[in-house]
Amino acid sequence: RNMSSAGPEGRKKMRECDGLIDSLVYYIQGTIADHEPNDKATENCVCILHNLSYQLEIELPESYAQSIYIQRRITSSNDKTPGCFGTRSRKVKEKQQDTPLPEEKSNPRGVESLWHSTLIRIYLSLIAKSTRNYTQEASLGALQNLTAGTGPMPFAVARTVVQKANGLPSIRNMLHVSHPTVKKTAVSLLRNLSRNTSLQSDIAREVLPDLVSVLPDSVPESDIVCETTASVCYTLYNLTQNSSHNARLLLSADGLPKIITISMNDSNMFSKASRAASVLLYSLWSHTDLHSAYKK
Repeated sequence: RNMSSAGPEGRKKMRECDGLIDSLVYYIQGTIADHEPNDKATENCVCILHNLSYQLEIELPESYAQSIYIQRRITSSNDKTPGCFGTRSRKVKEKQQDTPLPEEKSNPRGVESLWHSTLIRIYLSLIAKSTRNYTQEASLGALQNLTAGTGPMPFAVARTVVQKANGLPSIRNMLHVSHPTVKKTAVSLLRNLSRNTSLQSDIAREVLPDLVSVLPDSVPESDIVCETTASVCYTLYNLTQNSSHNARLLLSADGLPKIITISMNDSNMFSKASRAASVLLYSLWSHTDLHSAYKK
């Protein structure tokens, strides 16, 4: 577990170690089957896998990168003007989401297991069944790592979490735990998932009111609450930017007074949270059909 956080070279060596990832997955599968999700060794295994999934898209060996990302490179070469936000512009993101997803191997080995649906379902199972905060946080964090990029693999993982494995209810429950870093990681995962336009209606229907409930009624004071609040605002921004329906959902969940309060942070106008809330308000105002409802 300590070695897996030793940086890029350490991660590379451990990913290449024959049988290591397979053994970790095998052990966790055993404890879940035995209804022992709070086992300390399971926590260690999940934390290792969490660390080994960090920056996975960037650090994939060339052989995987060629087979998985060939579609992405074709897409990128066809788009000479990606817009003012570089490769993260909406047009490029939509094109990437339209490209065929990489086919899953029925019997993944080694590094292939890190993004396979089997392990994704294991993480979701641990989120639902474990009561160990470190196990919950590491499972959420691994999914956050795997959905952090803009290519086919992160999108395939996001679609598995939301649509194939029905993971949103378990993630939603983590928004209401008292442990601040578990909550923060759950929100960060939802922020990644919400960047995918084809998943936004599912996410809004399932968790938008819960995201609003996470927002504080006053300006957040601690750093971790400030970061969590900023992440919630950016997630809500993603969900409402292109959907008047989702903006109305936010309105009916009494989100507007909270967002206005957070945006008017007199003590530090440049705090992460107040900045994010201001961006969200600006976006919400673009739905002209809701102006009268906003004014009320």
